[in-house]
Amino acid sequence: MRAGNKSSALAGEVRAGNRRSLARALSLLIDETSESDALLQDFFPESGRAQKIGLSGPPGTGKSTLCGRLISHFRGQGLKVGVLAVDPTSPLTGGAFLGDRLRVQEHVSDEGVFMRSLGTRGMVGGVSQTIYGAIHALEAAGFSKIIVETVGTGQDEVSIAKVADTVAYVTTPQLGDEIQAMKAGVMEIGDIFVVNKADLGGKDKAVSDLRSALALGRGREAKPWEPPVIAVSAATGEGVPELGKILEAHWEYLQSSGEGRARLLAQHKEELSLYISRRLYRRALDRITSEDLERMLDHRSDPVSVARRILKPGRG
Repeated sequence: MRAGNKSSALAGEVRAGNRRSLARALSLLIDETSESDALLQDFFPESGRAQKIGLSGPPGTGKSTLCGRLISHFRGQGLKVGVLAVDPTSPLTGGAFLGDRLRVQEHVSDEGVFMRSLGTRGMVGGVSQTIYGAIHALEAAGFSKIIVETVGTGQDEVSIAKVADTVAYVTTPQLGDEIQAMKAGVMEIGDIFVVNKADLGGKDKAVSDLRSALALGRGREAKPWEPPVIAVSAATGEGVPELGKILEAHWEYLQSSGEGRARLLAQHKEELSLYISRRLYRRALDRITSEDLERMLDHRSDPVSVARRILKPGRG
C-alpha cells in the first residue's frame, strides 16, 4: 500500500473512533515521520472545531490536578476531552517525562478521554513544536474540548497563546510575590485567571491583587472580554463548575465575535511558520559537507560564509 493510501486509511480509522489508530497517528505526527505530512493534510479540514484550552502557570500551582477536575466536569456534560500535556524533553532519550500526570490517570479507562504527553524538544515558550498536528488529530477524532497543559515555566509560557483559544493562567495564594511581579506578557495572554488551592486560605487577597493588576494593565478602555478572576480548589472541587461555565462563556464569545476567527488565523500562521522553519533548517543541515567543516577547521572559511553559500537561493 502506498504511503498516501496508508495515511488515508489511518485517518479514516481515527475519525471512526479507533483509539489505537489515534495513538499511532499522534506518534507519527509528533515524531514527524515520512507519513506525517499526509496525515496533516488529512486531518486539517477538521481544524478549529474544538475549543483548545491552555492551562498555563508556574510549577506547583496544581495544573494537573485542575486538569483532572476539568476532565470530570466536561465528561459530566457528555463531551469528549483530549489532553496534551507538554513536558520537558529528556536530553538523553528525547522522550517526555510523565511527571505528575499520574494525577489524571483516573480517566485513563474512559473511552471519552484521550491523554498524551509531548516533549518540548528544546522549544522555548512552554509548548511543543508538533502540537498543532496532534491537535488536528484529536479534532478529527471528535474531541470537542482539548486541554493543553504547558510545561510550567512561569513567565516564559506566552507561546500557549499561539496554540490555545482560551488561556487559563493558574496561580495560588502562596505565590503573592509572583502575582505582584507578573510581566505584561503573562497578563495579556490570560483570558481567565485561576487562583487554585483556595482551600489553603489567602484566596481573597490573591483574587483582589490579580484584579487590581488587570485593572492597571487595562487602562480606561473597556474590552469586549474582561478576563475574570476565579478562586478554585482542585483538591476539593470547589469552584470547578463555575470555572467550567466561564470556559464555555469564553468559547461562545469567540464564536459570536470576530476574535475567534482572528485567533484561528494567528494559530494557522504560527503552525505554517514552524513547519517552514523546521523544514528549511533540516534542509540546510543536510547541505553541510565534511569539506565545509574542514575548511572552517583550517580557518579557510567561516560560519557566515558557509551559511550564506548553503542558504543561497536556487541552491539544490
